[in-house]
Amino acid sequence: ILELKKCFRSGKTRAVSWRVAQLQSLLKLLSENESRIFDALIRDLGKHRVEAYRDEFGVVKKSAEQALLQIKKWMAPKKIWLPLLMFPSSGEVIPEPLGTVLIFSSWNFPISLTLDPLIGAISAGNTAVIKPSELSPECSSVLAELIPLYLDPEAVKVVVGGLDVAGELLQYQWDKIFFTGKKWRLASPLLSPRVGRIIMSAAAKHLTPVTLELGGKCPAILDSTISGSDFEVAMKRIVGGKWGPCAGQACIGIDYLLVEKASASLVVESLKKYIKLFYGDDVRCLKNICRIINGHHFDRIRSLLEEPGVAASVVYGGSVDENRLMIEPTILVDPPLDSQLMNEEIFGPLLPIVTVRR
Repeated sequence: ILELKKCFRSGKTRAVSWRVAQLQSLLKLLSENESRIFDALIRDLGKHRVEAYRDEFGVVKKSAEQALLQIKKWMAPKKIWLPLLMFPSSGEVIPEPLGTVLIFSSWNFPISLTLDPLIGAISAGNTAVIKPSELSPECSSVLAELIPLYLDPEAVKVVVGGLDVAGELLQYQWDKIFFTGKKWRLASPLLSPRVGRIIMSAAAKHLTPVTLELGGKCPAILDSTISGSDFEVAMKRIVGGKWGPCAGQACIGIDYLLVEKASASLVVESLKKYIKLFYGDDVRCLKNICRIINGHHFDRIRSLLEEPGVAASVVYGGSVDENRLMIEPTILVDPPLDSQLMNEEIFGPLLPIVTVRR
């Protein structure tokens, strides 16, 4: 950390040439290690190469390329309007790097949620420490090995380890902390706000600005007036948006669906059709879909399914393969609203449908 702060004080990270060189080196890292990154994602999460490119590799590549196009514009001072009282003065807003930033990344998108925040940090002229998630060890290992080979080791460092390491890092003074919620081995995703409070408390000692992404319960609302091709497109997008990103282990995934009661059966049948088309209908040979990250989270999701009122609401799926850590895409209709399923962020391949009346 002292080395990073010394590097920042030297002023070299402020130069546009340094920022551009680091972003170009990051693109080189991606192009020269594509297969290694994909293999690590398969070993950690079973991510299909298409999903891995879309959600991990491709998004980082696009972000770095966009930063290279925009970086001089972002750095340029911006003229601001001053009142007539200040005439003949003029004013500018001059972008300044914050300093040394700490990036806690997540296990569900272990490449993109590590490198994308890093692109922002580098583009703004900061030095950075990356703490990858210990729950995705293959990706953490690849990042720890490759980043020092391609990026400035005086300005960007990777620190691997578990909760003890994360806690120790929070004891130091940072100029920015970036945290993505699903990082630590928690009994429930709803505890990520608790971790967020720990991080914010540590940051408050030094008035450190923070970015906290903590998840939540995000519904999709289906309008019953749509029909024909629009309805089919909506069904495909729901199936893709729920199970496509990391088998539902994503904050941007659909947590539950609100549907008018009269159209619920039609929705269920259509969802079944596209689940079978996209992923298959046998838990033993599901394709194009991630596995659950580990046994702890597998047991957590299975326990949500096994609540008595919840189990009775399953209309499709529900099968599990503990050896492969696979849970079949599952549809539930009107599970009890007081169940854990409907009060916790699910963060898994279960889709409750809550029916409403017009």
